[in-house]
Amino acid sequence: MIQHIVIFLLLWNIATHPFAQNLPSSSPEALNWLNKTATAPRQHNYVGTYVYYTDGHLETSRVTHAINQNGEQEKIEILDGLPRIVLRNNNEMKCYLPESKRIVTEKRWLRKIFPDILPQPFSNLDDNYFVKLGKQERVAGYVCQVVLLVPRDHLRYGHKLWIDINTGLLLKAAVIDSTRTIEQFAFAQVEIGGNIDAASLKPNFPTASEWQTTNLITSILKENTLKWQISNPPTGFKKTIEMKRVLSEKATLVDHIALTDGLATVSVFIEPILENTFLPPAPGFYSNQGAINIYVRTIADNKITTVGEVPHATVKAIGDAIYLPESETITETITQ
Repeated sequence: MIQHIVIFLLLWNIATHPFAQNLPSSSPEALNWLNKTATAPRQHNYVGTYVYYTDGHLETSRVTHAINQNGEQEKIEILDGLPRIVLRNNNEMKCYLPESKRIVTEKRWLRKIFPDILPQPFSNLDDNYFVKLGKQERVAGYVCQVVLLVPRDHLRYGHKLWIDINTGLLLKAAVIDSTRTIEQFAFAQVEIGGNIDAASLKPNFPTASEWQTTNLITSILKENTLKWQISNPPTGFKKTIEMKRVLSEKATLVDHIALTDGLATVSVFIEPILENTFLPPAPGFYSNQGAINIYVRTIADNKITTVGEVPHATVKAIGDAIYLPESETITETITQ
């Protein structure tokens, strides 16, 4: 079965339209489909196996998602490579790493785990994407409505979504650069509805007291609390949140600013370059898997890492837009 999926994904090619400056307004019906699929994961139980594919890399995961009186519970088990299980209770997430007997906990600030990848609510998608309906196609045995998101400029990728016509659940999604598919998620098998056994939402292995737990702390801040500013970000991108975070076992707090164009998200991480800890990073681009691009630069002994599901030019423009106001630079110099 998996072999057939691999062959299908390798041969599959997608046709879409390159971006254009004078695309018409999006179809209201198409926008309604997006609204339906944005809310569907919060309304339905589902259990399924999905495949992620990009650049010759294939990864299979099994997801179990339940809605009950306590909200949302979810379990994602990575079926390839080292065993990993992610459990989610609403916004609280735990990642179990049995090989190292570690549990990493974090509060999720952004929903974007397939099939729950659309913001809700969304307000400015039509400003940056031309949204239109395609044909109906079958995915994993379900009839789906195809919805295309064509970028209005070169600053973002296109998207093609396959949405179950009955429930609105997203069953397949592709990220497109012109006519090239960068990455895609697709259910190979899924059951929507029905009851979810509580035991199926727990780890498949015992977690004894010797397991080490790492809590990645996130503190959400009021707007403009951080000293860092963004000057003229690319068209359509707006700052959505500011945070201070612990991203690893190191106690160093990292400043985090997130921007979005209504669909794509870009994060900027600012951390001090501490003496005798590591060599200053080499500025430039760093390759990553799928649609994610990474850009690094330094400002005033700080490492600025910009990460986003956008083209190279966009992630660089946002990274270069980060600056430290002159008053803050003077204060920092005096303090040192």
